[in-house]
Amino acid sequence: MKALTWRGPGWMTVDEVPDPRPKAGEALVHSEATGICGSEVEGYLGMMSNRVPPLVMGHELAGTVIEVGESVDRTWLGKRVAVNPIVGCGYCIHCASGGRNLCPERYLVGVAVPGGFATIVSVPERCLFEMPAGMDARLGALAEPLANGVHAIRQGAPDGAKTAVVIGAGTIGLGCMQAALLHGIASLTVIESHPTRREHATRLGAHASHANAEGLRLGADVVVDAVGSEATRLLALDLLNPGGTAVFIGMHSDETPLPWRRVIRGNHTIRGVFAYSDADFQQSLDWLAQGKAGIGDLKAVLPLDDGPAAFALLAKGPTDDIKVFLSA
Repeated sequence: MKALTWRGPGWMTVDEVPDPRPKAGEALVHSEATGICGSEVEGYLGMMSNRVPPLVMGHELAGTVIEVGESVDRTWLGKRVAVNPIVGCGYCIHCASGGRNLCPERYLVGVAVPGGFATIVSVPERCLFEMPAGMDARLGALAEPLANGVHAIRQGAPDGAKTAVVIGAGTIGLGCMQAALLHGIASLTVIESHPTRREHATRLGAHASHANAEGLRLGADVVVDAVGSEATRLLALDLLNPGGTAVFIGMHSDETPLPWRRVIRGNHTIRGVFAYSDADFQQSLDWLAQGKAGIGDLKAVLPLDDGPAAFALLAKGPTDDIKVFLSA
C-alpha cells in the first residue's frame, strides 16, 4: 500500500509499504479522506516533540472497514466510519465513562502509531463511529476537529454565557465558533488576521469578525483562544468581562507569562481543554451529518502523491483553503 511518511523537519516521502494486519481488538480502515491538521504542519516542521520520525501522520480520518481482527464484531465489515483517534486503556474510570481524552495512558493514532495518510490504517474497534448512509467521507474526517470545539464549549462556556469571542478561524477555531452558536451564544465575534478565513467565519455564522483587536472594547463572557501564542493568550484576558472564562485550546506555544494579579482581581477562570469525550465526538458527527455544522464548500481530496507539496505549502502559513484532505 501507499503511505505518506514524515522523515524529519520539512521532509516527507511517499512509499510503498506492507499492508497492516489487524491485531486482536483492531479493525482495518481503508482511508477515504484524511484531513491535514495544523498540529501536523507544526510536526512536519519539527516543532512537536510528541511526533518522532519516521511517522505516518493523519488523525482526522474516515473510511470503510475492510477487515477485523480477533474479538472484533464482524458486523463492522463494510461499514463506513469516522475514526476517533484517541486510544485510551479501555479500563480506567475515564475510559469507562467515555472520557478517553483524560486517560493517563492515552495515545493518538497518527502520533504514537501510524495514521490515516496511508491506504489502510489499523485502529482499535472502540475508535470506530459509524457514519450515516451516504455521508461524505470529508465530513466524517471533520468530526475530529469539530469535536475539539464541542468539547471546548461544553467545558468552558459557563451557564448563562451570552457573549463570546473566538481568536483564530482555522478548522479548530471554526469548530469552536459553531459549537458556541449551537450552544446558544447570542453574540459571537471572531478575530482572524487572514482575510479569506475571516470572511469564511462570517459566512458560517459569526456575528462580527475583525482582523485584530485594535479599537475593540469588547467584554465577553467567554473567549476561546484557538491559536495558542503568547499574544493571543494575553488578548483573551484583555477581552474578558469580569468573572469571564478564557478557554485555551490552541497549543502553538508551550510557556506563556500571564498577568496573574489581573486574573485574580478580575475573578477570571482559565480553562485548558484538550481533545474530546466520546459524547463530544458523536455530537460532532451528528451535527455534520445533519448539516448543522461544517466548513462550507469542501475541497477535492488530493492523492497521497501530492502530500509532500501540500505540507510544504501549508508550512509557509495559512492559505485560503480551510482544510486539505488526502487519500490514497
